[in-house]
Amino acid sequence: MRWRDRSVSRPPPEPDVPAQMSAAYEAASRSDYAGALAIWGPLAQAGVARAQSNVGACFAEGLGVARDLNLAARWLTLAAEAGDPVGQRNLAALYFKGEGIAQDFARAAVLYRAAAEQGDGPAQDMLSWMLLEGQCVECDVVEARHWAQAAADQGIAAAMTRLGMVYHNALGIPRDSTEAARWWRRGALAGDADGQAMLGAAHVLGSGVTPDPVAALTWLLRAQAGGSALATSFLAVARSALDAAGIAKAEQRASTPLCDADAEPGP
Repeated sequence: MRWRDRSVSRPPPEPDVPAQMSAAYEAASRSDYAGALAIWGPLAQAGVARAQSNVGACFAEGLGVARDLNLAARWLTLAAEAGDPVGQRNLAALYFKGEGIAQDFARAAVLYRAAAEQGDGPAQDMLSWMLLEGQCVECDVVEARHWAQAAADQGIAAAMTRLGMVYHNALGIPRDSTEAARWWRRGALAGDADGQAMLGAAHVLGSGVTPDPVAALTWLLRAQAGGSALATSFLAVARSALDAAGIAKAEQRASTPLCDADAEPGP
């Protein structure tokens, strides 16, 4: 009977972390954050860094639990110190905003960089913005372009638009209107409202693209609907270049769902 005694005394099997994480993400996809936290919580307590990051994010946003920025910072700090890139990025956001922790732009940049170097696209995008703006950290247009390119390669629409601005404004590279318009188009098609505004402006001016009043107004209307302030100064000019039929055509195009270049004729 010793074998049976030994089998009873064996420790329980290790939890299937990937399966549990998958179940939690499935619950979160249904907006059942309480259910997700019921899974992430024990995993976070057990030291699973991504679970710690997710628990911290839920406290930060008030998802499935009362919003508590202090607890968010505590959990995200654990995740970041364990090297989780999402935890690093989310903790960086708290430092950047000064939420639940003293505002510290330099610390935010360090954390964004740590996540960016691990391939986190949103962190690459934010680090690029900080380096380009030069208000929170020292401006570095070369490194800003590097991280914008990295984020754009991962499909981050805002980074695509930023690359367009880099080429348009000749930031560390020669001015290239065609390349600027190409990146604005990519950002526009990916749904970035500022990219749509800049592509519309390019079509107004014929900068890097063929002048096209209908395409211009179409993109500018999309940008306005998306909340881009950049569209405002070009809308009147775009409308004035069209007759009533042209305006109606642009408005009809702008009201259709945005899919890809082939799905939208003209622009």
